[in-house]
Amino acid sequence: MKVNQWTLGLAAAGVISFGAVAQAEEKPSSQVLTAVSSTTLSGYVSTSAMWAPGTSAGGANATRTYDGVAKQDGFSLDVINLTVSKPLDEGEWAAGYTAELLVGPDATVFATGAGAQLAIKQAYVALNAPVGNGITFKLGVWDCPIGYEAFNYTANPNYSRSIGYAIEPTTYTGLIASYKVCDGLTVGAGVANNPGGAVAINGRSATESEKAYCAHLTVTAPDSWGFLKGSTITAGVIDHDSAGGVGSAANVINYYVGGSFNTPIEALKIGAAYDYQGRAGSGAAGGATSSSYANAVSLYTSYALTEKVKINTRAEYASGTSSAFTASAPFANAAKAAVGSNSEFLSITGTVDYALWANVISRAEIRWDADVSGGPQPFGGAADEKNAITIALNVIYKF
Repeated sequence: MKVNQWTLGLAAAGVISFGAVAQAEEKPSSQVLTAVSSTTLSGYVSTSAMWAPGTSAGGANATRTYDGVAKQDGFSLDVINLTVSKPLDEGEWAAGYTAELLVGPDATVFATGAGAQLAIKQAYVALNAPVGNGITFKLGVWDCPIGYEAFNYTANPNYSRSIGYAIEPTTYTGLIASYKVCDGLTVGAGVANNPGGAVAINGRSATESEKAYCAHLTVTAPDSWGFLKGSTITAGVIDHDSAGGVGSAANVINYYVGGSFNTPIEALKIGAAYDYQGRAGSGAAGGATSSSYANAVSLYTSYALTEKVKINTRAEYASGTSSAFTASAPFANAAKAAVGSNSEFLSITGTVDYALWANVISRAEIRWDADVSGGPQPFGGAADEKNAITIALNVIYKF
């Protein structure tokens, strides 16, 4: 313990006690240790190997988000996730934070870091206000509150992302609040910057009054519902512009409803999701109005074959307008738009998750995507290329 000369003089004169000096000197250190002890470091490292049987002209695979042509027929580092956080405690005026960073090739696709292999996924301060059951606020950068699947590989039943995931926004900078009405109902609402045509942190509309607005609710089945207890349904809406203000580009609205359900068979769980995105605005040449849509229906099953083995499946149908005004991949397609054909896809995914090592997710996956529109095919640009098949191995270490 370091004590300055002035403090020593006061103690020697009997003005203060050496015990008080010791207590005063130790308090800041104790506060720092308390703050550090409640902070957690977590994350994961995701790696993969993928093979695309056959050939496709140009190797195009528009239906994929993070497992496209750049990862086909080779080995890949997907991403490193580093999360530092302090969760909210039980106090009425509790405070915490989350800082979640992405490093690696997938960080470039996530695109909050101007193309570099480093991106901020989340960075917010969490605050609790003792109103009713307690309102939790997040101010900063936070994940899109809707969607069945997420960016993080560890949060999804399959290695690849659904087409529905590609329709949804990924991240926002703003203020979002959530409130637990009761054990079976949680609601939330938020306001954020418009993405401004990109997902860059602090990106915003050219019109300062234009903001993005979101609202969502989650219903959880109570214990009295028998085998369905713990099942959840979430519905939400997000209204924003793609760039600029009203009239300068597209007004975009996203709707989502989805849920995960227990079944009478304890080892079997099922899920379902519906995503819709509509766009309207002066997106055509010469300022003419234009509109587009994209939607996807996804069905999921997860069956625990043994304590260590799970079989996860996903079946999906997606459709949307093929004009360039449809920003959501994989629907925009110039060849289809030229002949007046919309985009339609069918996708089937099967994943075997085998927990061989502690803290490791190890899974093998096969996925088949098919263009069922009947128009020009999108896979590689070849007229007869209407299917895309991939086989993947994904190994993740969580810490």
